[in-house]
Amino acid sequence: MDDLVIERLATAQAGLVARRQLRALGCDHKRVRNQLAARRWAERSSTVVSTFTGPLDRRATMWLGVLHVGGDAVVGGLTALEARGLRGWQRDEVTVLVDDEVLVEDLVGVRFTRTRRPLARFRDRSSVLPVARVEPAALLVAGYDRSARTAQGLLAAVVQQRLTTPTLLLDELATMRPLRRAALFRGVLRDIAGGAQSLAELDLGRLCRRFGVAPPHRQRRRRDSAGRLRFLDCEWRLADGSVLVLEIDGGFHMEVAHWEDDMTRQRRLSGPGRVIVRCSSRELRDEPEAVFDDLAALGLTGRVSQRAS
Repeated sequence: MDDLVIERLATAQAGLVARRQLRALGCDHKRVRNQLAARRWAERSSTVVSTFTGPLDRRATMWLGVLHVGGDAVVGGLTALEARGLRGWQRDEVTVLVDDEVLVEDLVGVRFTRTRRPLARFRDRSSVLPVARVEPAALLVAGYDRSARTAQGLLAAVVQQRLTTPTLLLDELATMRPLRRAALFRGVLRDIAGGAQSLAELDLGRLCRRFGVAPPHRQRRRRDSAGRLRFLDCEWRLADGSVLVLEIDGGFHMEVAHWEDDMTRQRRLSGPGRVIVRCSSRELRDEPEAVFDDLAALGLTGRVSQRAS
C-alpha cells in the first residue's frame, strides 16, 4: 500500500476517504482501526473517515454526503448551486441526490433526496466533487419548491448571476419531462431571455400580457448627464415619440444610501421626451391595476412602439 496515494486521494476529496476506496488501495480494516485509535484519522460516518481530526468545513461536508452513499450520488439542490457560486440562497443543510433504490443511513447536516432521474447524466464532469450541473439542479429545486414565486426567483437568480443562460435552462427543461411547473418555467425563461433581471420584472412581463400592453425594452443602456453608464429596468417608446421609463424598486432601495443614489440617478437620466416613474415590487405584485392605470395616464397603451431608440 502506498501512503502517498491515500494522501493524494484524501487531498482531492477535502481530506475524506470512503472505506471502500481504502480497501481498493490495499488499506485493510486493521490499518484504518489503528489510525483511528491513534487519533490521526477520524470516523465521520459508518462508511467514511477523514485523515484529519478537526471540524469539517462546508466543502468537506459536501464530500462526506456523496462519499457516504457512493455510486452516482451527487451534491444537488441549492447546495450544488452554492458550490457553483450562487449567492443569497444558501441553506444550512447539504443536499445530496441519491438513487431511489439506494438505502441510506442518515447523517447530521446532510439531507438525502431520492430521485428516479438519471443522476449520472446530471453530474458536472468538469468538477472533481460529484455535483449536479447548474441547469438540472436549479430546475429540480424550482419544480418542487412549495412557492411558485420562489421558484421563478431562483431561475432569475442563476441567470442574473451568470451561472447559466435561459437557452441552456430551456434545453435542459426539454429533457426533464415530466417536471412540475414546466409550462410556467418556459414562459419565465423566455421573459428572462428578453432581459428580465428580477422576479418583479418577470411579474411585469406577465402583467403586460394581462393588460394588453407591449412588453418593455429591458435593461436599456443609457448615459446620464454626468456621463455615467446606467441600465434602465423597463422602457417604452410611446405613440407621441416620447419615452416612458419604469424603475422597479425592491426592498433594498429603501436603505438610505440606495434611496439617495436612486434620486440622483433619476434626476440625471431625466430630460426632454423622457419620463421616469418608479414603483415598488410590492405594488407591482399586490396592486398591478393601480400601477398600470398610472402608466396609462402617462400615455402607455397597447399601441406603444416596439422601437425605442
